[in-house]
Amino acid sequence: MSRQKPIVALVGRPNVGKSTLFNRLVGQRKAIVEDLAGTTRDRLYGDADWAGRDFIVVDTGGLEFDAAPLREREGEVTGFQAGVASRLFLREIREQAEIAIAEAEVIVLLVDAEAGLTSSDQDVAALLRRTDKPVLLAVNKADNLKRRNEAVDFYALGLGDPIPVSALHGTGTGDLLDAIVEALPPVEAEDEAEDEAIKIAILGRPNVGKSSLLNHLLGEERVIVSDVPGTTRDAIDMQIEYEGLSLVLIDTAGIRRRGKIEVGVEKYSFLRSLKAVSRADVCLLLIDATDMVTAQDAHIAGYILEEAKSVVVIVNKWDLVEKDTNTINEFTARIRNELKFLDYVPVLFISAKTGQRVPKVLPLALQVQEERLRRIPTGELNRLLREAIAKNPPKGAQRQRLKFFYMTQAGVDPPTFVFFVNDRTLVHFSYERYLENVLREQYGFLGTPLKLVFRSRGEKG
Repeated sequence: MSRQKPIVALVGRPNVGKSTLFNRLVGQRKAIVEDLAGTTRDRLYGDADWAGRDFIVVDTGGLEFDAAPLREREGEVTGFQAGVASRLFLREIREQAEIAIAEAEVIVLLVDAEAGLTSSDQDVAALLRRTDKPVLLAVNKADNLKRRNEAVDFYALGLGDPIPVSALHGTGTGDLLDAIVEALPPVEAEDEAEDEAIKIAILGRPNVGKSSLLNHLLGEERVIVSDVPGTTRDAIDMQIEYEGLSLVLIDTAGIRRRGKIEVGVEKYSFLRSLKAVSRADVCLLLIDATDMVTAQDAHIAGYILEEAKSVVVIVNKWDLVEKDTNTINEFTARIRNELKFLDYVPVLFISAKTGQRVPKVLPLALQVQEERLRRIPTGELNRLLREAIAKNPPKGAQRQRLKFFYMTQAGVDPPTFVFFVNDRTLVHFSYERYLENVLREQYGFLGTPLKLVFRSRGEKG
C-alpha cells in the first residue's frame, strides 16, 4: 500500500552542521553522497526510517539575517554592489527555507554548542515560533560532557528541551530520531475506496501544464465521484471512475506564491512531488516541449526511479513546436538521451490546451500499471535464464566463475526477481543490466522498474 511519506526539514544558520546531520540521518542510503547514474543533481533530500516510520529528510541553506560583504575567489566585492548581492542571495536562501518549513510535517532547528547561542539562532527561532508545526531543537557538536551540559543555554530560544547531538560522531542522534518519530503525524487509515484505487500522480515543474491536463481529464470523463477524504495535503486528489476502474488522480500543481517561480523556489516546489510520488502507483512526468528535459525534470524522474514507481513521460505543449515528419522521433531521441536511466518508459506527446492525444493518457497509464502487476511462471523464467546464459555466459576466472542455479519471481508492484547463484558478489552490474534487458525483451514491463535480487547458495532472506 502506497502512503505519503512525511517531510522533516533541517534548518538553522550557516555552519552548524546541517549537512553532516542530514548525512547521518539518511546515511544508510548515502543519499547526498552518491548521485543516481544519469542525473546531475545536488541532493538536498533523502529517505530515512526509524522505529518503523519512513520519512523524507530535507536539508536547507543556512539562514542568515544580516548580510556580510561577499568575497569572491579572485577578490572582494564591496560597498553597494556587495550589499545588494548579499541581500539577494540571503533572500533566496530564506525563501527556500520558508518553503521547506511550509511543506514539512516536522522541523528540526540545529544550533551549535561550540559557538553557543547567537543572535542568528534567535532570529531563526523567532521565525519558527510563528509556525504551527512541531519544532525540535537539536544542539550539534555536543561532543563532550561540558558542551552537553551547556546545551541548557538554548532553552532561551523558547522551543522546548534541547537535544544534544554530535552529527559527526552519531552521539545523541538516536534520541533525536525518537523525538522526530514521536512528532510525526500518526499514520491514518486510508479510505477503503482510495486504498483499492489506482493512484496516478501528475508531476512536473511549475507551469508545464499539470492542472490543465488534470482539468482536461476530468472534463472529458465528467465522472468525478468525490474529493478523496483524509489528511490535509497540498496535492489535490480527485477520485474518478474510468472504464469500470477506480482511479485517484493526484495533482501537484502550483506553488504558494504565484509569480515567484525563481530558481530556489522552484527547487523546493519539488517537495510536493516527493509526497505525491511516495503515494502513487503510476507517475505521469510532464515536461515542457518548448524547454525539453531540464535539471528539475531529471530530479523528479530520479526520485520516481528511487521509489520504484512506474512512469509515463508526457511531453506537453506539443502544439507550440514547429514540426515535420521526423520531429517526434528527434524529440524522443533527445528525451532518451537526457533520461538514460528511464529508457523503458513510454513517451507521449500531447497538448493539454487543445486536447491533442490527451485521451491516450489514462489508457497508457493503466497499461503501465498492468505491466507493474505482471507475474511470470517460474518455469518460463528458468528457460529464459538458461537461454540468456548460453547466449552470453558470465565472465570470470574458472575458479570464481558466476554460476546461476535458478530464478523465481518473488513479487509484483514492482516486479521483483530473485536469482540464486553460487556467490552474489560475482554479479557485475553489466551482467545484471543484461539480465534486465533480457526480461524486458521477452515480457515488456513497459514503464515499470524491475527489481533484481541475487542470493548466494544457502543465504537466507
